[in-house]
Parts: sequence; structure tokens; C-alpha cells
Amino acid sequence: MLGIDGSVWLDRLHMQLARNLRSADWSQAEIADMLGSTQSTVSRMAHRPLPDLQGTSDEATIDGWAHEISMALRQIGPEPKPQRLRFVIEIAFGPGQILRFDKSLTGSDLDSDQEQIALLKRLEWAVSRIDVSRLTRWMPAVGMNIGCCLDEARHPDDVAAFPGKVTIVEGRLRHHETPAYGASNHIAGMLMKARKHDASKNSILNIKPPEDLNRVMTCAEELGLSLAHAPKSDLEGENKIDIILDEGAFGWEPALYVLAHNPLELVDRMHRIISAL
Repeated sequence: MLGIDGSVWLDRLHMQLARNLRSADWSQAEIADMLGSTQSTVSRMAHRPLPDLQGTSDEATIDGWAHEISMALRQIGPEPKPQRLRFVIEIAFGPGQILRFDKSLTGSDLDSDQEQIALLKRLEWAVSRIDVSRLTRWMPAVGMNIGCCLDEARHPDDVAAFPGKVTIVEGRLRHHETPAYGASNHIAGMLMKARKHDASKNSILNIKPPEDLNRVMTCAEELGLSLAHAPKSDLEGENKIDIILDEGAFGWEPALYVLAHNPLELVDRMHRIISAL
């Protein structure tokens, strides 16, 4: 349900809304503005077949909901702009096993302090998504860390990371403290070096490279990722950086750094790289 219908029902709802509003003489521009889409997407919605859900009763529910919303929108008209969206999701797995989430979206911006706090929460959430069974073989001997920053970050102290290291203990990922800004000079310093060349990258983590370092280059080619080199953490210039390889030296442990635009993308990219390696 979560993996299949969860990614389809909203598409069907939008398509039905677009068709209902078009029949009510709304323009494609007005429909796109209301749905948060584009005119070209609204145009394609008119010709694409509706996506199927797993149950026809669910399809009828979504279609009926689209009809109710479109009727209400006809009364309101295309001019007013939504100020708040509220989503209530309830998932029942069995008696006494019910998950319920009630969230509102306002479209407002966070202030700087709130943005920093939100980033810490996203970092913790991202770490909770790491597949420990995949990571175990690639966990550095000294432990790993994961860091991220906001777009305006200019100094390693602006990077949030976990104090100490993230390790695996008895098959579970462990970190002694919650993430904090200025908590890791090493991972933060590497992220700041990378951002001088590729300012779009806001997140970084380190894993153990394979013994055959040529596999890293092969992996990067297979996944279409840009590889940079950093001998003893001295990053060589690149315009785009997705992976950084430090081949190490005598008394210097090799390291493989993964970068991404945000912590969640970072974890997904790490999983893809591990699978390719």
C-alpha cells in the first residue's frame, strides 16, 4: 500500500481534478496554479489514462473525492490562493496497530534558527534510514560520520554532524549524542572544501573504500556520478562532485566520501554506491 498506491493516488486525484475543472471552463493556467503544476503537465493529464490503484473501490473513493473538491473549487473560483494544506494519514496494520499523522503545510518560510533546528531533525531522520546490513562491510575502522549544512554555510562550525562517530554495535547503528553544529572538524572541513567547487552539495558522509580502488572509478561511471580525488584530504578542483576518493598513504587511512544535496538523498546515494561496489 505505502509503496504502490501511496505513490499513485495523488496522481489520479490531480488528473481527475484537472479534468473536472477544465470541464468547468477553468483555463490550463488556472488549474496549474491551483494544483501547483505547469500548463504542459495539465495538458498531458487530459490525454493520459488514469493510473490504476490496487482496488477498484479505492479508485472510486479517489474519483469521488476529486468530484467533491472540484465542486467546492467551482464555488470558490480560481482567484483565491490556498493558505494552508492539512494532511491526515491513518494506517492500520491490525488491532491496536494504528499509525496516525496529522500535518499542516502553510507555505511559510522558517527563520534562521528554525531552519537550523529542522536540519538537525532531518539529519537524525536520514541516519535512521541507513540499512545497517549493507553498511557493515563498508564501515570505516575509525567509525563514520554524516554532516550537512544550510546553503549559507561558510565555516566548518556551520556544519551539523554527530559528536564523536557513528558506529555499529550488535547489528545496530549507534551514536552517543544527538547531532550538533561544529561537532566534527574532519567531515565538516571536507564538506566545506567540496562546496568551494560544488556549492549545491550540502551533505556528506564517509565509508570505507574497497581494497581495489579502481572499483570506485568503475562504480562512479556506472552510476553517472562525478568522482574527485583528495590525496590526504587535499581536494583537487572539480566543477561537480558526487564522490571524493582519498587513496590514503603510509599512516593515512583511505576514505571514500559521498556527497548529495540533502541528507535523505545522501543516504539513498550511499546505498546505491554500496550496491554497485
